[in-house]
Amino acid sequence: MTDNTNKPRIGWIGTGVMGAPMCGHLLAEGYEASVYSRTLGKAETLIAQGANWCDSPAAVAERSDVVFTMVGSADEVHEVYFGKQGVFAGLQPAAIVVDMGTTPPSLARVIASHALSMGANAVDAPVSGGDVGARNGTLSVMAGGEEWVVESLRSLFDCMAGTVAWMGDAGSGQHTKMANQLAVAGTMIGVCEALVYAGRAGVDLEQLVVVISKGAAGCWTLSNLAPRIIRGDDSPGFMVDHFVKDLGIALGECEQMGITLPGLELADRLYRQTQAIGHGQSGTQALIHAIEQLQE
Repeated sequence: MTDNTNKPRIGWIGTGVMGAPMCGHLLAEGYEASVYSRTLGKAETLIAQGANWCDSPAAVAERSDVVFTMVGSADEVHEVYFGKQGVFAGLQPAAIVVDMGTTPPSLARVIASHALSMGANAVDAPVSGGDVGARNGTLSVMAGGEEWVVESLRSLFDCMAGTVAWMGDAGSGQHTKMANQLAVAGTMIGVCEALVYAGRAGVDLEQLVVVISKGAAGCWTLSNLAPRIIRGDDSPGFMVDHFVKDLGIALGECEQMGITLPGLELADRLYRQTQAIGHGQSGTQALIHAIEQLQE
């Protein structure tokens, strides 16, 4: 562990499947961190690593130069920032807030505007790479906000990510994440259909993945999630409930922009069906169950 002298004090809010390992990488690099989660138990591994527990987002912000948030729905994000004991109730002048979850671009702009009114700065920096990327520190970060602010955070992002890109002004990171989720949704449908088709044809599925991943079909989803599907492992790297939330954000943005994306509409319908059959808290690879149900 490196010395934390002159390192910014870190705040971390949201210590779930993604947030806990991401914050853990910062602790491993010697950053002092204050943490908050709605469930204390989810922060215990970080506390064991030396993180300081706080009883509210405001208390985290009071002790931090940079506050990261990694929480779920837009309502939860709004409450974490604007609630009575939210981040903005304790944010220090010149501090930076970084929302690393996936939220509407419009909310990212509201957060950025309010931070500026307090003499602080905000960055929307959603990530891609799932639980594997979070654990391995190989996430892709797509950041929106002032470029100099994003660059000032690069050493922090580098602790948990393999790729960091500034995408434009406030909200641009979230728009980029929407595009990412569109690509992921379509790819997952393709992978699940390939497995259903090959399975019905009697092809060895493990060998299938090895062979086609070396050609034009090769992708992260095929390499990382197809093996889970074959094993019957529905455990979440990224939950269906959260993905349905993201697809809903994308549909709303499409409506505002006046565009129609039929693949997005199909993915939204199939993932809502996946929820309906009891897999809301399963990983996104549980889409296979909805597609298999269509064969009955």
